Amino acid sequence: MAKDEISHLGKIVEITPELTTVEIISSSACAACHAKGVCGVSEEQVKLIGVPTDPYTLRNVGDQVQVVLKRSMGLKAVWLSYVVPLFILMILILSLSSVNVHELYVGLVSIGAVALYYLVIYLLKGRLAKDFVFYIKDMPQQ
Repeated sequence: MAKDEISHLGKIVEITPELTTVEIISSSACAACHAKGVCGVSEEQVKLIGVPTDPYTLRNVGDQVQVVLKRSMGLKAVWLSYVVPLFILMILILSLSSVNVHELYVGLVSIGAVALYYLVIYLLKGRLAKDFVFYIKDMPQQ
């Protein structure tokens, strides 16, 4: 794996001419802990990732593969989902508080602006999906 890639191991669950669906298991940091059965805090989620089907590569349902995303796209996702909303929230809280707006209104306007931001992101999900393209690498033979 290259340094500029983020990859997850997965299993192909469906193949269509347009899209190959890969199942990956996303786990929290404590999911690998030896005491996770006793703790109950660890969590694992099964996620389905849609990857454009490569017509020149023979793959079958059940094949183990690596789902890869460029690291720059991962960083862009972090910015869009966490950093920008935090900036919106902080700018509104600080600017509205400095002009003596009542705290209740500062909170409501700030939360409303972040909600509006996420609504815009949701409405643009088709356009954003074109930027965030995963691809498949075969597992190295052992």
